[in-house]
Amino acid sequence: MQEIFPEIKELLFKKESELSPFALKSYDSKGRKVYEEPCPFRTDFKRDRDRILHSKAFRRLKRKTQVFFAPKNDHLRTRLTHTLEVSQIARTIASILNLNEDLTEAIALGHDLGHTPFGHSGEDALNSVCTGGFKHNVHSVRVIEVIEKLNLCEETLDGILHHTGKVLPKTLEGQAVRISDRVAYISHDIEDSIRAEVMTREDIPKQYRDYFGDTKNSMLRKIISDIYKTSKDKPQVMMSKECEENLNALRNWMFEHVYHSDKTKGDEKNIKEMVVKLYNYYKEKMGEQEAIDYVAGMSDEYALEEYKKIYKK
Repeated sequence: MQEIFPEIKELLFKKESELSPFALKSYDSKGRKVYEEPCPFRTDFKRDRDRILHSKAFRRLKRKTQVFFAPKNDHLRTRLTHTLEVSQIARTIASILNLNEDLTEAIALGHDLGHTPFGHSGEDALNSVCTGGFKHNVHSVRVIEVIEKLNLCEETLDGILHHTGKVLPKTLEGQAVRISDRVAYISHDIEDSIRAEVMTREDIPKQYRDYFGDTKNSMLRKIISDIYKTSKDKPQVMMSKECEENLNALRNWMFEHVYHSDKTKGDEKNIKEMVVKLYNYYKEKMGEQEAIDYVAGMSDEYALEEYKKIYKK
């Protein structure tokens, strides 16, 4: 029987009671699928965050692609550092809108747990061959519920599942993560692309540099300020129409000139072929779902090593 500290819980719940009326308080959570005794000194959302942080899937993100395959340059983002930047931006938004930072952080840290090696190229490869397709957000929930059995709260799972796709998260904390994911990858992918000499900042059309400024910091200040002014005292986290249109146009420009450029995707065909071959190999040995779980969980380097062992004998 664990020791109970009612004064700690009283303090934590009092802090939550002072959040925005649109914030999700942990004591209003729909809870976990499997009931557990409450932690004596953490709210349920703090507990969710800690479980994600200590998970094996979270640690593997350090060796998974963000944009550049198996990067040798230590200053380029990986899926892990992307996740940490999403968390930082989302927590800032949650803080200024007086939302629940613990739920926001849990969703942000867990949103990419099911991502494949080699970023969206790996995801596209699995999606092309798996029965029913493959989406990293759906697989993130499988990693949490089935593979690592973290037994997280319903609202944390909802935010992770709907951080991308057509359906908005039910909580504003989840919406903060969803919008922060897009803001993070566009802003930091510009930095990485410049560092990797794929582009220069002057290559970005002047209209976007004029609107967002010439640095990552100026871009984040512009967007977060806009989100605050547009979302304050409203039941949704969103940008103004002007800001969203500029960000979407810049994103489209990035896809055309960076994400789909030969310098960035030069090995994409080979990468996709390798992921498909690994999937087919393990499908014969394990069955389909086990092969999906195994290949999706690989880091870039481990996938390369396994491929060499299997096909380069």
